[in-house]
Amino acid sequence: MRPIAHFAALLLGVALVQPLHAQNAVKIAGLVELSGTGATSGTNFNDGVKLAVKEINAAGGILGRKVDYSSSDTQSQPQVAKALAVKAIDDGAYVVMGPVFSGSILVSMAETRRAGVPNFTGGEAAAITQQGNPFVFRTSFTQATAMPKVARYLKDTVKARTVAMIWVNNDFGKGGRDVFMKAIEAEGIKLVADISTDPGQLDFSGAVLKAAQANADALFVYSNEEESARALRELKKQAYAKPIVGETVLTSQKVIELAGDAANGAVAHVGLTADAPDPGVKGFAQRFQKEYNYKPDHNGLKGYIGMYTVKAVTEKIGKFDQKAFADAMHAARLTVKEQPNILIDLSYDKNGDLDRASYMTKVVNGKQEVIATLPPLSAAK
Repeated sequence: MRPIAHFAALLLGVALVQPLHAQNAVKIAGLVELSGTGATSGTNFNDGVKLAVKEINAAGGILGRKVDYSSSDTQSQPQVAKALAVKAIDDGAYVVMGPVFSGSILVSMAETRRAGVPNFTGGEAAAITQQGNPFVFRTSFTQATAMPKVARYLKDTVKARTVAMIWVNNDFGKGGRDVFMKAIEAEGIKLVADISTDPGQLDFSGAVLKAAQANADALFVYSNEEESARALRELKKQAYAKPIVGETVLTSQKVIELAGDAANGAVAHVGLTADAPDPGVKGFAQRFQKEYNYKPDHNGLKGYIGMYTVKAVTEKIGKFDQKAFADAMHAARLTVKEQPNILIDLSYDKNGDLDRASYMTKVVNGKQEVIATLPPLSAAK
């Protein structure tokens, strides 16, 4: 009987150890747009996080603990994102990744703030980090950082004195419009056509006609991926001949795929691009392509770098403490030399906004090309 009893005790030990190991995993929750108007952005972001998690776990996890990442579809709806944030908190998430859409994070981050859970977002609306939320952190530039760079390009390179603007009427678009208008005003550029469009809009013939009739020196297009592609196709159809400039989305991989040769010639400032002339970024793009069989856009990089930021800062403080993590994030400076998978040297300020190098890109023969590398704002001071 003793051998049998000993064997039974071993089985019991295994049964006890396995749940303990599962409980020991670090829970990371993804709130991402996997359907609806944000599906392209959310899927890229989510796949970037998943690739980072796979690599992190293969290398031993974070402080010796495996990462348990689970993603939920916000359906590109703010109230769905809010409900999912509550569920993630109830499930014990250490960090929440997403949403990407500004309208969704502006709603859902109230829940992560209340619970003291660090929350990374791909949203660009300036308002996200203007509310004094100590637990929200960007994986992208704020519009307040990006738009002045666009305005300077319009003034110094395009030599534009007047500009028309086509923008999407949601939180992302409204925030970008407001910041862009201030940025061009500071450069002495006059807005001569302010053209609002709807999320998911299919017909851009009227919007493009208004832009053409304004006869501005350049056109600024600021919308989501699918809508940007439709706008570019309509601009080509109406033979619009003035410079077309955007910010991040306009020259992204998905827009290029959807717009076809209508994307050629479009120029945009981007905070991140898989086409950056950098060995680390190129290596990431190759691994991403191999894993998911499509080329990543800036959102894929945001998710990947964001997850590695979680790892780097957690290991820096040496424990899983959400408040200590948030405090450390507000003074975080991460370098590729010390953290190769960060890909680009970056730093965070007291508001949760980041600073790093960025790029001017142009679509040439169906491919995004980097035409200039812009230094971090801190380097220019």
